[in-house]
Amino acid sequence: MSGKKIGVVLMNLGGPTSEPAVRSFLENLFGDRDIINLGGGGFQKRLAKIIAKYRYKGVADKYREINGCPNGCRGSKYCPNRQNKVASDCCSPINPLTELQRRSLEKQLKKSWPDHSVKVYTAMRYWVPFDYDIFDEVLEDGIEHLVLLPLYPHFSFTTTGSSYRNWENIRNKRISQGKAPGWQEYMIGQYHLNPKYLSALNQRIDERLQEDFTEDERRKVHLVFTAHGTPLSEVEKGDPYTRHIEETVEAVMKIRNHRETHWLGYQSRVGPSKWTQPNTEDLVFRLIEYGIKHMILVPVAFVTDHIETAHELDIELREEIDNRNKQVDKLVISRGLNDHPDFMAALEDEISLKIGHIVGDTAQMDKASL
Repeated sequence: MSGKKIGVVLMNLGGPTSEPAVRSFLENLFGDRDIINLGGGGFQKRLAKIIAKYRYKGVADKYREINGCPNGCRGSKYCPNRQNKVASDCCSPINPLTELQRRSLEKQLKKSWPDHSVKVYTAMRYWVPFDYDIFDEVLEDGIEHLVLLPLYPHFSFTTTGSSYRNWENIRNKRISQGKAPGWQEYMIGQYHLNPKYLSALNQRIDERLQEDFTEDERRKVHLVFTAHGTPLSEVEKGDPYTRHIEETVEAVMKIRNHRETHWLGYQSRVGPSKWTQPNTEDLVFRLIEYGIKHMILVPVAFVTDHIETAHELDIELREEIDNRNKQVDKLVISRGLNDHPDFMAALEDEISLKIGHIVGDTAQMDKASL
């Protein structure tokens, strides 16, 4: 093949693949000062081990309730379950779903660029496949042009920023070992207003409306967009994540001609510091008190179904509603984007905007020059 060797690295946090992995995953997560600032250095690493030791059993129970691979591993080739040919009862859905995204995108890019050799990788920060293993795989494959594509549509220093900083640390270490990469690298920052990404979100809402509500009920539905929260200290430092979330919500509602009343909440707060408000759970209970009985919770910024959606929203929130003896007629969660065709098309768009001049994508080259 006379074309270029092109690589795309999908970056995400990752998720545990077994109960022991939950402990290691939490240690890695809480040990990263970029995502949770506990002081950094050796102190944070020691504290992360303590937190993981006392929390992992309870977290593992949650993963068991939403086990992503009940009939055998559907994750990456780096997954210990795949390597050992065992079925886990405690695997995050993010693992098989991200592998599905990787395979779908690779198939799509190969079809779009038949004259080039294309390979898509997945690099996780806190569990397999680890980013340093993927860096070495890209080196071995002799990739000439590499696009780094975080699976975070909205930029945050705690997610996209952390992934890029760690990738740069790996690069510097490999250079010091005499393994300098020879590829040209392209970085994608955010794509929260990509029209095809917005279309995928909008279609997920329509799916729930059509499948779960009668025509009369649809006129009563309130949309509750929910995103992962962030400490207010990060917002005050200039992190654009919250603004990006608000822009996405407004763009989706514009597509919908503002037919439904909509709200925005933030979930998954950790620790004593102040986080973005309103909290999603508090918001839902406030709406119930207002007499609202029909709601669709729309995960925004989460591009796969995983613990924040499949458990925190679809199990824990429902249990809390029952525990408080509150009444709601229909509360449903819209599906994650996963491998939705428009989301895959959005990712291809973003890649093409970076390397259209390499693959000869004239349409994307024209867009990039505007």
